[in-house]
Amino acid sequence: MLLTIDCGNTNTVMGLYDGAAPTGKFCHIFRMETDAALTLDDYQMRLTDEMQGGVLDAGPITGVVMASVVPGAQPGLEAFARAVSGVEPVVIGSGGVELGIKVEIDNPSEVGADRLVNAVAAHVIYGANHSGPLIVLDFGTATTFDVVTIDGNYAGGIIAPGINLAVKALGDGAALLPKIDVVKPDRVIGTGTVSAMQSGIYWGYMGLIEGIVTRIRASYTEGAPFKVIATGGLAPLFADGTEVIDVTDPDLTLHGLVLLHQMNGGVS
Repeated sequence: MLLTIDCGNTNTVMGLYDGAAPTGKFCHIFRMETDAALTLDDYQMRLTDEMQGGVLDAGPITGVVMASVVPGAQPGLEAFARAVSGVEPVVIGSGGVELGIKVEIDNPSEVGADRLVNAVAAHVIYGANHSGPLIVLDFGTATTFDVVTIDGNYAGGIIAPGINLAVKALGDGAALLPKIDVVKPDRVIGTGTVSAMQSGIYWGYMGLIEGIVTRIRASYTEGAPFKVIATGGLAPLFADGTEVIDVTDPDLTLHGLVLLHQMNGGVS
């Protein structure tokens, strides 16, 4: 059994993968709030809670692969990985870990590990039957757009504020505005404060998504059509409102971790 760990700024997502890629499958995925203060015991307690009571009939964990964009959380996660598997984890972004792609930007070390994992997963899973480059649209703490070339290389990207950050900023910065849920409104023009805010968030970000994808397509020179893969928890909601998103895969990062673990000779 392979444990995959995607540590983001807001949430840490873990998945238990049974079998070898691409024929294996995730038998359980769970998430927790990212907290750099969590200890080895904290992580072990959460994993035990997930696996107890017959909820999960999993075999022993024999490998761990992880990507983190929170440096403070990494030591605790690595210690947890060693404790539950008895082996060194494959840590994306560390020395000696092969990505199988070129990072074609000015300073490759600036790219978040999760974005590189997404690029690998998008190329392997969705690039094989597509004759053009890809755009990975990730709805995370930030909303990111990453371009993957026909050859599978990372060509660069765009970082915008995340949707939940925008919602929080509205509520925190305006005394008379309430907290809202992110939904697809029935109407574009709101007839009350909440519906007006929901429309502004949803259709405002839809304009950002469609505008950036259009500009990427216009500025790129490979000539072949792009395929847009959306990931993250809000991907299905926004894919429902536009035709520019071709595929939604909320677990793209975890699938990429499985592929990179296999590529680096890990045993699951």
